[in-house]
Amino acid sequence: MTLSFFDQFMSPVFLGIPLIAIALILPCIIFPTPTTRWLNNRLIAVQSWFINQFTSQLFLPLNPGAHKWAVMFMSLMLFLISLNMLGLLPYTFTPTTQLSLNMGLAVPLWLATVIIGMRNQPTITLGHFLPEGAPTLLIPVLIIIETISHLIRPLALGVRLTANLTAGHLLIQLIATAAFVLLPLMPTVALLTAALLFLLTLLEVAVAMIQAYVFVLLLSLYLQENV
Repeated sequence: MTLSFFDQFMSPVFLGIPLIAIALILPCIIFPTPTTRWLNNRLIAVQSWFINQFTSQLFLPLNPGAHKWAVMFMSLMLFLISLNMLGLLPYTFTPTTQLSLNMGLAVPLWLATVIIGMRNQPTITLGHFLPEGAPTLLIPVLIIIETISHLIRPLALGVRLTANLTAGHLLIQLIATAAFVLLPLMPTVALLTAALLFLLTLLEVAVAMIQAYVFVLLLSLYLQENV
């Protein structure tokens, strides 16, 4: 096999144009735009129902001051789901398997929640770095540990999304390659491998949606600590 399994994660370039830019713009095009009519079609009705349910569940534990983030979080959720789902199609590229893209989404949003907390309630925000009732001798160590744990948060957001999608794509390619190789040698085993590939694809569809939800959910929890 001349190609490496990791070649699928390389950003494709056509005529000097990075196709990752087109992949990032595509989700904004495929979603239907709500109309001003009283009655919409079924697709827009399902989309509106999903947005309303997700927004109400996500912002239920947050105070009203955080509700202004609803549009941003909902847009981010749909954007990530679209990129993850489109990446499961054949001959496509998944931008969310790139750690640079995920960190570019995680770091600014996490930093925005921290800045809001420092501006609105600096005492409570700084109090997160030192647990209540800590021994005096352990205060410097605890402050360092809590600082590191806070700085790791955006890294964990980006790495979690990248690792889950990368692992899923690698498993799909490995099992598909095994089914292709076994087909002329052991057709029965190849059919069983293809059935396993189908089940794994369904699992990856669920992972694509769950990882987008977890990404936005953790950002909402970080926002809850600072508003």
